[in-house]
Amino acid sequence: MGFFRKIGKRKATLGKSSVPKAKKERRAKKDPNKPKRPPSAFFVFLEEFRATFKKENPNVKAVSAVGKAAGEKWKSMSEEEKVPYGAKAGKRKAEYEKQMKVYNKKQESSANGMGDDEEDEEVHDEEDVASGEEGQHQQEDDEEEEEDED
Repeated sequence: MGFFRKIGKRKATLGKSSVPKAKKERRAKKDPNKPKRPPSAFFVFLEEFRATFKKENPNVKAVSAVGKAAGEKWKSMSEEEKVPYGAKAGKRKAEYEKQMKVYNKKQESSANGMGDDEEDEEVHDEEDVASGEEGQHQQEDDEEEEEDED
């Protein structure tokens, strides 16, 4: 008689869930020399809108209020009014692509020079195992993973 079951709040499960947590993947460190991506047309508009909004509303300090007002204004604008912002965004994108070509060439040239260093690192790893330091490195890595989960 399953249709006469009690209706009410479910009790929270105690302890850890039965589904194991997936290990967090470590992201590669960001290169500080890599060019920033260019803003979209909306963000170019937002830069200008932010300045005018703050002049008109000096008491409003909330970032969310500025964002909401900008979003409403952007939606109400016609395509013709958005064209200049799209053009500015296009120019910035072209500059970005030029910078990325230069950056990628530098990366390729430095990667070719670094190929020899990677082989040296492998030799060091073998030396660590021979001296017993490998276990110490593994223990440090495990401690870092535990801190990341917290």
